[in-house]
Amino acid sequence: MSLAKHPLGLAVVLLVMTTVAGCAGSPTRESTGQYIDSAAITAKVKAKLLQDSLTAAYQIDVTTYKDTVELSGFVNTEQEKQRAVAIARGVPGVKLVENDLIVKPHT
Repeated sequence: MSLAKHPLGLAVVLLVMTTVAGCAGSPTRESTGQYIDSAAITAKVKAKLLQDSLTAAYQIDVTTYKDTVELSGFVNTEQEKQRAVAIARGVPGVKLVENDLIVKPHT
């Protein structure tokens, strides 16, 4: 049996192919699975930062995209900045950490 002779079968095949393609990632977009993994990594990094006595007091923003974690925000010392990076690197699934944290100037 050919799909050309069965339009309903052809429609189902095309629908499945379109749905699967919609879930696929690209260089500029995460797949559905990657998005879920990134959200889980972000949650784990945030939780670890809040549990640490050195970084808990700061509002450190965490964004994850394809296993790369970006840290941004302000901290008071270089030690706090480096500790936040170490915590993020220690979370399973993190392949790279982009450190955009800024040490506040002391006045």
